[in-house]
Amino acid sequence: MLRAMSDDGRLLAGVTVLDLTRVLAGPYCTRLLADLGARVIKVERPGEGDEMRRASLQLEDGRDDQSTYFIRINAGKLSVALDLGHPDSAAIVLDLARVADVVVENFLPGVAERLGCGYERLAAARPDLVYCSISGFGQTGPLRQSPAFAHIIHAMSGMTHLEQHGDPTPRVAYLQSADVLAGTHAFGAIVAALFRRGRTGRGAHLDVSMLEALIAAEDITYGSVLNGGEEFPGPRPGMVVHPIRGRYLALQTVGAPQLWPRLVKLLGRSDLAADPRFATPRSRREHWPEIRALIGDWLDGLPSVEHALEALGAARIPAAPVLTPAQVTRHAHLAARGAFPVIPHPARGEVKVTATPFHVDHRPLTPAGGAPYRAGEHTRDVLASVLGYPDERIDELVRARAIAVP
Repeated sequence: MLRAMSDDGRLLAGVTVLDLTRVLAGPYCTRLLADLGARVIKVERPGEGDEMRRASLQLEDGRDDQSTYFIRINAGKLSVALDLGHPDSAAIVLDLARVADVVVENFLPGVAERLGCGYERLAAARPDLVYCSISGFGQTGPLRQSPAFAHIIHAMSGMTHLEQHGDPTPRVAYLQSADVLAGTHAFGAIVAALFRRGRTGRGAHLDVSMLEALIAAEDITYGSVLNGGEEFPGPRPGMVVHPIRGRYLALQTVGAPQLWPRLVKLLGRSDLAADPRFATPRSRREHWPEIRALIGDWLDGLPSVEHALEALGAARIPAAPVLTPAQVTRHAHLAARGAFPVIPHPARGEVKVTATPFHVDHRPLTPAGGAPYRAGEHTRDVLASVLGYPDERIDELVRARAIAVP
């Protein structure tokens, strides 16, 4: 049975992160840091909190601040309710920066500066600070002030165009890939900056662009068009989704040079190996409709997805059933990997979330605790135990509405 990573084995134990982010890209980054043992202090707006608290599905009847979206992305963090626009908040942010190793924000460029939590101001208080800014288009350039959500970035990146397939108009993508990729790149850059700081004592200001993260993830077309070549829009040659008796099977015949001869052997078509239409990867791409039809005919002769998987597995051709999310959550492989850990929840007892997608020392990572139950749940504790504020000072800030405690 797999064991979760113990507190003393977490790679970022002792690191404190001041999290000024919201929605997805920033919170995903800081969730990764928290799962590795960092103490993440999440600043939320008093009363409202992160807007994704109000997303669906709500876990508690009669409340609208307990969405599965928020809980999954913010597990293991501490919540401080702080009004960044209040005149008394600037001193609190500076004090938090002094005890932080890392600050992460995903405001529009310039907003953090106007709120008094920009890089220059916080780095003056903590010179070795690692400060990461995540935004749609980056901190520089003519689009820097443009609002950005995953759908907008998908369109700007060329992915919406490439994924049009045979549709008469471009389609809306399902996966919020720009946010998750930006958050993951930010996570990697932060850890690298902490490594450099450990060697040199030097902090860093990191600028992560959702747009550039998504462009960098495309594996064929940009390498081509940047050097005078053509686009390679979807659907991708060599990749098949095919119905078999009311279910669907996915298989792939490209990506490794051995796959084509294996496919030829499986289909019982040795003549294809000498056919000039299929002699090179490029020619097979150009004649993909013919290959696709041959594969479809072969699959149509099989009685079930299971029979297809058995034959394809024996031929060492990558294949898998097309699963629904409910089937994925019940899959034995993911259970063995600890992919859906349980965290505590005051109203539900416990809830399941998705795991950080890597293991450390042969063990899965699990969140250090549940997500903040209420915005500002840890305000008093953080200001008292982390910053050393006396109760009188905290009460004064509450009365002034600079902070809030639930």
